[in-house]
Amino acid sequence: MTEPGRVSDDALHRVLRHTTRIAPHVAVWLLLSVLAAVAVFLAGSRTIVLASHDAVLHPTFSGYVVLHTGPVLPDVRRSSGGPVGVDIRLGKTEAASTDELVQRYAFLAGHPEGQVAKVRDALTDMALDAAVRGAALGLLPLGVWLLMGPGRRRELAGRVRSREGAAAGVAVLLLAAALWEPWTSGEDTVEAAHPWTSLADFLGPDVPISPEAAGIEVRGDVTTQQTHRLITSAVAKYESSKSWYADATVAAADLVLHQPAAGDTVVTFISDRHDNIGMDDVARAIGDAAGASVVFDGGDDTSSGKTWEAFSLDSVSAAFDGLDRYGVGGNHDHGSFVHSYLADHGWTMMDGTVQDGPVGTTILGVDDPRSSGLGAWRDETGLSFDDVAQRLSDVACDSDTRVTTMLVHDQDLATDALRRGCVDLVLAGHLHVQEGPTRVVGTNGKVGYTYTTGTAGGAAYAIAIGGKIRRDAEITLVTYRDGRPVGIQPVTLQTTGVFLVGRYLPLDLAEGSAQK
Repeated sequence: MTEPGRVSDDALHRVLRHTTRIAPHVAVWLLLSVLAAVAVFLAGSRTIVLASHDAVLHPTFSGYVVLHTGPVLPDVRRSSGGPVGVDIRLGKTEAASTDELVQRYAFLAGHPEGQVAKVRDALTDMALDAAVRGAALGLLPLGVWLLMGPGRRRELAGRVRSREGAAAGVAVLLLAAALWEPWTSGEDTVEAAHPWTSLADFLGPDVPISPEAAGIEVRGDVTTQQTHRLITSAVAKYESSKSWYADATVAAADLVLHQPAAGDTVVTFISDRHDNIGMDDVARAIGDAAGASVVFDGGDDTSSGKTWEAFSLDSVSAAFDGLDRYGVGGNHDHGSFVHSYLADHGWTMMDGTVQDGPVGTTILGVDDPRSSGLGAWRDETGLSFDDVAQRLSDVACDSDTRVTTMLVHDQDLATDALRRGCVDLVLAGHLHVQEGPTRVVGTNGKVGYTYTTGTAGGAAYAIAIGGKIRRDAEITLVTYRDGRPVGIQPVTLQTTGVFLVGRYLPLDLAEGSAQK
């Protein structure tokens, strides 16, 4: 009789027999799954928009990230830091000239975080997909083996050892050889004829290379003076862009800013970046220095809302990763691409309804109706700017809870809501210069403020990608307490690289108090 709490010897032996019988099958399945997953991973490809190009990614085990730029410019590679690498073949893009394209490459290379994250995410997704497929494929031969049973397996083994089995085996080998054609060799490619050269050797001793670029290698048959000039110019752009924004980021971290009291929440408010990804790390550093945990985006992240500008959206998403993020599309963010792309990357995009905001606040906003494809109020089409402004005002004033913040690209969208006293604070951009905060007493006696921030991208035109900022760039810090806005502080980075820290501006929402 077995003592309570002890397993009998027979039961233990049964467990061991089952384990011994199952373990080889599991081991075979794991081996087949790994082999199949690796094969699927290496055979796969993924098309994404990268560096303003349609790009096709092919995973490799070369240990290099290889960028194939096309027939004119040299290919570029550098170590991935591990056994897994990737071949990236760039396709179509929108650029007015090769010079513009090369300068764009240089600027993106100086601020690569968003693009690196995008490639890493794509490869991770491909690896997970390959693992799932490999696990399923690994079950197929094992399943067939088990379904045949020992008797059928012995019968087939006997046939394999027969004359007919040998003939079938030879036929299979001949078929494989015919498909493989090992006796033929293709022509030597132009690409293979040119070895990889360090960037320093390619440019020559007269062009200084930063430590970050020391590991870059190039390969190409382009040796003309014009192409060499383009690459040299790009390296200069890379160096100046990276150092200018890096210095600004370091300086931003040391700014003396208004600090939140216990229970306060600080929001970093940006607008009108216009593709200037260089300012993203600067804006994040300003927000971090002020203790910000939320970011509001007032729109115009791009110049035209086209898919080639996804690099700008990748950058701002990477820069503010880990924070609560809210946004609207601007008049330059044409169509639905920007809105949907940011929504897919963790942003809460405004849709004309009152939503829960950070720490007990409410937030209302909508994409600028002047963006083509964004002129509809939900499912209704043909609405003008004034129509959308009126609808937005009605939503704010009919809300059961008071709207803490209206986030819009153009403050004119919220003028009526503010006039009627239905919102605490309107945050906008569009003008590229600061206006406000301006205190408004509504017709219902409620107090609200309107504030327009300057361009976070230092943009003078519709697109700001390039070197340093073209005009003063502004980041605004908004403080909330007990579910309502209580203060605003603008921070301006001048074109000289010097910061101007504006004074902290308290917001007085008390009814009947004197205007400040």
